[in-house]
Amino acid sequence: MASAGSRSWTKADGWGSAAGGRAGLDADTMRRIARMAKLARLMDTAIRIPGTGIRFGADSVLGLLPVVGDASGAVIGLVIVNEARRLGLPPEKLARMLGNIATDAVVGSVPLLGDLFDVYFKSHRRNAQIIFDHFGVSAEEVMRSGR
Repeated sequence: MASAGSRSWTKADGWGSAAGGRAGLDADTMRRIARMAKLARLMDTAIRIPGTGIRFGADSVLGLLPVVGDASGAVIGLVIVNEARRLGLPPEKLARMLGNIATDAVVGSVPLLGDLFDVYFKSHRRNAQIIFDHFGVSAEEVMRSGR
C-alpha cells in the first residue's frame, strides 16, 4: 500500500486518487469519512497561493501562534483519529496517524522552521488518505458523496 506522501495530488482540491470503490460502504460511513476529509482539507489545503502550487490551511496559520497553535492543530488531528477508530481502523493504521500528528506538532513547534514545515507536511491530509486507502475509496468519491 502506498503512503500518503507518495500520492499525486490534484490541483482542483489538493487530494489524490486511490484505487478501489465504495464497495459496500453505507451512506452513514461515507458521510463520516467525508466530514473527516473536509476537516483535513480545511486544516491543510484550504488556501492556494496564486501562481504557485503551494496550498496551506488553518493548521499552518494556527502554527504561527507559539505553543497554543500547534497544540490546537494536534487536538483537531486527534478528532480525526478518534473518528477513524470508531470506524474500525486497525491499531497499526491508528498508530501511523498518531505518528503523523506527533511529527507535525513536535517539528511544527520549532520557531520559523516549524512554520515552514507546517506548509509542506500535511498530517491531516495524510491521515485522511490512510482512511481512504483503508476503505478503498478515492478522495473524489468521498467528496462527491459528502455534498
